[in-house]
Amino acid sequence: MTTPVTVHRSAADTAAGGAVPSPPRSRPRGAWSRRAPLLPALLFLIVVTQLPFVGTLVISFMRWNALDPGNKGFAGLRNYKEEFTDPQLRSSMTTTVVLTVAVVLVSLVLGLGLALLLDRKFIGRGVVRTMLITPFLVVPVASALLWKHAIYNASYGLINGTLTGVWKLFGSDNAPQPDWLSQSPKLAVEASLIWQWTPFMMLILLAGLQSKPADVTEAARVDGAGSWQIFRYLTFPHLRRYLELAALLGTVYVVQNFDAVFTLTSGGLGTANLPYTVYTTFYQAHDYGQASAQGVIVVVLSIIVATFALRTVSSLLKEEVR
Repeated sequence: MTTPVTVHRSAADTAAGGAVPSPPRSRPRGAWSRRAPLLPALLFLIVVTQLPFVGTLVISFMRWNALDPGNKGFAGLRNYKEEFTDPQLRSSMTTTVVLTVAVVLVSLVLGLGLALLLDRKFIGRGVVRTMLITPFLVVPVASALLWKHAIYNASYGLINGTLTGVWKLFGSDNAPQPDWLSQSPKLAVEASLIWQWTPFMMLILLAGLQSKPADVTEAARVDGAGSWQIFRYLTFPHLRRYLELAALLGTVYVVQNFDAVFTLTSGGLGTANLPYTVYTTFYQAHDYGQASAQGVIVVVLSIIVATFALRTVSSLLKEEVR
């Protein structure tokens, strides 16, 4: 019968290179008690967002039109095949891309200029900052209605009223009164969205400017660098991550915009984007299968853009930790 031998490691053995296995780590007490208050919010998020998406995904593989209730059944990938071969959907995707790129780029440039202005100290800076943020706080539908009636209206709108006043200064009463929503519909939608989203870009870029070390700029000025050189070689490289973050977040929101298109043009004159196309397919054509497939496509595109946005945010947080 063999007697088990217990080996005791001495301090000398440990110093000689023997590694003492560490005891298994136990979870800290009270971990679940700290996480329990988050469970209702998690369940609410799942019920409100994930379950409807799963239902939409299931319906997207079905043949379901309320106008033809007897022809309901499983369709496989037929809805997706029709969507990618539908010229109307391709047109709405092109409109979505053009609308998003134009709004995001112009808003970024204007937001950068306003952020550089607000980064300087001047009298009344707080009041100016509040006034510039105000367009972003307006409800999207109210913003679209404001542009439709108070600015674009051909009879009493601000633009045509200004044109009338300018022409009267030159002694003419025949001022042009164009109908902006019918003659330049895409430009009208883009202008209203740029007005709404420029403050959002400004806030992100202003936060980036205020996180820049002031001593580096002062040292560059002492060395004889001008304002353009400081902006090109110091400020702009520092803002690169913030510019990417603002562009990606703006893209996520503008891609899903529905209010401006619905309120200003009702999707007519080539302004129908993907969200409006989903709306017309569901509420006007009553084709639930096709509308669900379109909705899944919009969600997938938004997730792709949001993934890049989250990576940019995480890289910003890592830089702040360092």
